[in-house]
Amino acid sequence: MGVMRGVRFIALAAGTLGGLYGAAYGLLTGQARRAERIIGPPVAPPWLADGVYLPDGSGPVPPSDEDDALRFAMFGDSMAAGLGVDSADQLPSVVLARGLAEEADRPVRLDTYAVVGAATKDLSAQVEQALVTPPHVAVIIVGANDVTTLTTVPDAVAGLERVIRTLQDAGCGVVVGTCPDLGVIRPIAQPLKSIARVWSLLLARGQRKAVARLGAIPVPLADLLAPEFLARPREFFSSDQFHPSAVGYDAACSVLLPALCTVAGVWTGGPLPRLPFRSPLAEARRPTAKFIARLNLRFGKPVRQLAQ
Repeated sequence: MGVMRGVRFIALAAGTLGGLYGAAYGLLTGQARRAERIIGPPVAPPWLADGVYLPDGSGPVPPSDEDDALRFAMFGDSMAAGLGVDSADQLPSVVLARGLAEEADRPVRLDTYAVVGAATKDLSAQVEQALVTPPHVAVIIVGANDVTTLTTVPDAVAGLERVIRTLQDAGCGVVVGTCPDLGVIRPIAQPLKSIARVWSLLLARGQRKAVARLGAIPVPLADLLAPEFLARPREFFSSDQFHPSAVGYDAACSVLLPALCTVAGVWTGGPLPRLPFRSPLAEARRPTAKFIARLNLRFGKPVRQLAQ
């Protein structure tokens, strides 16, 4: 299912659950259709550059039975697959594989199982395929399509827990990039933007708690990346204005790589920083925060918190 078709479902659900009829319902569905026209369908499938990456930055080279490579698997949706980049070298999986190989001083074998349009319910099939030769470490990025297909947070979190346990039982260290903030997507207008944002952040919060509880490492992509995507959308989004650009994926990799190296047992950069639960800038961009800031400004109260 296309992501923007899913955004129409969000509008439908908002109208049904919120009792919105007539003009309000028409506004939401009209916003969803407008966003779909702007974004459009994917023009091409994502690049694929699986193989072995060497510590000197070269690769990919074909894997062989003699390789003493660290096996790294990428699971999830279009963000995990790298939809939106202009070349294979820009794929997040490739950036992570090269970074891991350099940090480990060891070849890394990359296998990508992520599928465009995948939701949490689709992870089991991806993991089952990977367990033919179990990976040593894995990154999962999933959640956006759970929001757009109206999967409940408990169901999505339970499905994620199952695949994490399956990977851990196979001896695999797991990193999860939690659901991104769909509220940063510019073609989605208000109030549909706020609805998408709230749902995606609720899922991300549930994912983060579950992942940490299982001993895997959650990386809150919405909290860490939303400020940059909000402040620099032309750089951080690809031409479809929905998926990240190479710059946006680089930003994601910069916060995923330390966690990946940690579960691989090769991180030498010191303790991982305490990650925020919610970014100050993302909060400052909320309509309610802007309204309060205007009131504070009008009555002469300081608004220093909005400058973070």
